[in-house]
Amino acid sequence: MQCQLGNAGWPGHDASLLAAYKSRLPPASCSAGRGKYKQQRLGQGGDAAAGRAVPGSRGSARAPSLLSPDSSFLPVLQKDPSTALVIAVTTRAIFNLEEEHKLYLEKGKEEYTRHQQANQDKPLPPGTAFAFIQAVQYVNKKILESNPEERDLFDILVLSNNSPESGVRIINSAKHYGLEISKFCFVSDEDSTQYLKSHGVKLFLSADRTDVCNALWRGVSAALVFQQEVQAPSTPLRVVFDGDAVLFSNETDQIFQEQGLEGAVQYERAMEAVPIGEGPLKAFAMHLGKMRKKFGQEKSPIRTYLVTARSGRDMGIRAIKTLREWGLPIDEAFFMDGAPKGPILAQIQPHIFFDDGLHNIQGAQNVGVASAWVPSCC
Repeated sequence: MQCQLGNAGWPGHDASLLAAYKSRLPPASCSAGRGKYKQQRLGQGGDAAAGRAVPGSRGSARAPSLLSPDSSFLPVLQKDPSTALVIAVTTRAIFNLEEEHKLYLEKGKEEYTRHQQANQDKPLPPGTAFAFIQAVQYVNKKILESNPEERDLFDILVLSNNSPESGVRIINSAKHYGLEISKFCFVSDEDSTQYLKSHGVKLFLSADRTDVCNALWRGVSAALVFQQEVQAPSTPLRVVFDGDAVLFSNETDQIFQEQGLEGAVQYERAMEAVPIGEGPLKAFAMHLGKMRKKFGQEKSPIRTYLVTARSGRDMGIRAIKTLREWGLPIDEAFFMDGAPKGPILAQIQPHIFFDDGLHNIQGAQNVGVASAWVPSCC
């Protein structure tokens, strides 16, 4: 996978938002290609194994549920590993483990393990990606209602740096909420992302920036989840993608850095008939689009959105033609011309929003939208 270089924001973005993040998060190691096309992407996530903190707040253990919590798993459906859309999430992405993580940092692994064992029957509060996983499970339900023999389904894998002894609480929490999770992988290896390809993972969500970058380098669509309070949206599954450096490559970003906005506009006009290069989440979006095509547009339990800082007048046509060339269905597209994305996200209420700009991530958090940052990894 080609490294996505860091960029800066469209004219009009408030640099103070990024400054607030810089003060809270250590800078990323990559410093090449910093420009003014998008807000500079710096930050650091964390998990217990890496010892890095993620900003956020602890939520309630009671989660609004599409399925009633139960003391046992729903029947686990057999998926076709060659065609299933496998989503891997870390425990800190799907559950809120911030207090436990703090215990790990302050008192060490042994005390953390004792705490998890002592509380193994106490469900963990839902985390940022929880509602997204529930909505994915709802899509499986609708697919099977149409075709009970269907095996081309979403498949959820939990990847954890917990030991098997402390992992019992993770499994019991999934049972409590009625989550249909096919695999739990408790690994102590420093780089657990080495197992993603062997499981056919199409999307990886983690609270640790290093893990996300490792996954991206392995060619797996991945994003960093910040722990936050999330408003639980209703069905259908709604997924919002940013454009450049997320769905698309950052080629126009680089032109902007070298030639400014006018140069980028001229480049886009000259390249209008040429599809934009692939971005780090294109592969996942294509698999999601394949799942969406199982239904008619009016009855689909999946809705996808493009919310981009591009100007529709000057840069929108090439983006639309690229999506058409890829055969990627998008239900709605918003060309914001640099305007804040928070208000439109509040209206859409997606289960997850992918963006490479921390200012947009913060804007999503401010309106209670689950957000996932696609970092620049060099």
